[in-house]
Amino acid sequence: MDYLKVNKETWDKRTEIHVKSDFYNVDGFIKGDCTLNDIELSELGDVTGKSLLHLQCHFGLDTLSWARRGAKVTGVDLSSSAIEKAQELASAVELDSQFVCSDVYSFDEKSDDKFDIVYTSYGVICWLPDLDKWAQLISNKLNAGGTFYMAEFHPIYDIVEGYSYFYKNEPDIEEEATYSENAGEETSTVVLWPHPISEVLNALIKSGIKIEQFNEFPYSPYNCFDGLEKAEEGKYIMRHKGQLVPLIYSIKGVKI
Repeated sequence: MDYLKVNKETWDKRTEIHVKSDFYNVDGFIKGDCTLNDIELSELGDVTGKSLLHLQCHFGLDTLSWARRGAKVTGVDLSSSAIEKAQELASAVELDSQFVCSDVYSFDEKSDDKFDIVYTSYGVICWLPDLDKWAQLISNKLNAGGTFYMAEFHPIYDIVEGYSYFYKNEPDIEEEATYSENAGEETSTVVLWPHPISEVLNALIKSGIKIEQFNEFPYSPYNCFDGLEKAEEGKYIMRHKGQLVPLIYSIKGVKI
């Protein structure tokens, strides 16, 4: 199976659904709302004047939110529909930005640009079969002393749902609807790989990224999984036998 072709078709379809959803609230963004969460805002900090590469950026809301905070942004995504929408939004809100349609591995070969920050977030690494190659791309794209930052869904949720925590050579191939509230009954094929946190950390370390910070959070900023309950605005939790389950982790590192 050509996983890139299959997943691109899925994300092209999902983009058309997502731009109309309350989950993404495009109208709110156009009016000035920031789509970034307290986790990444507090941990990544001031990005004013810095060049920022956003890998797997979907249709650019978070990328453009970083641009509003002063970063010089480039967003990369597999979906041509998503990149077209990102470019439309950038024009609508008059934010200087670049968006490139590419899978992350090919982007390493297409561009010689280097950045002060490489950023990635929420539900992205499961679409990648090779994290060593992913981490090497990150290292290649960072200036010396540049910052890598990621916030990601904790893989413990995969265990709860009956998937593997540990990497497998063969991907999980599923038919599923998307996560926004307007998904309806339509499903698409997805091709996914599990990645334990140890694999993520070791791939980054091998690529020359010095890990400065690793954190776990007992909530998700998004109500996009089954079994979550609202704790407070912007925080959704899950309990197992009465105890909070980690739902997000973050990593911050520097290219050495």
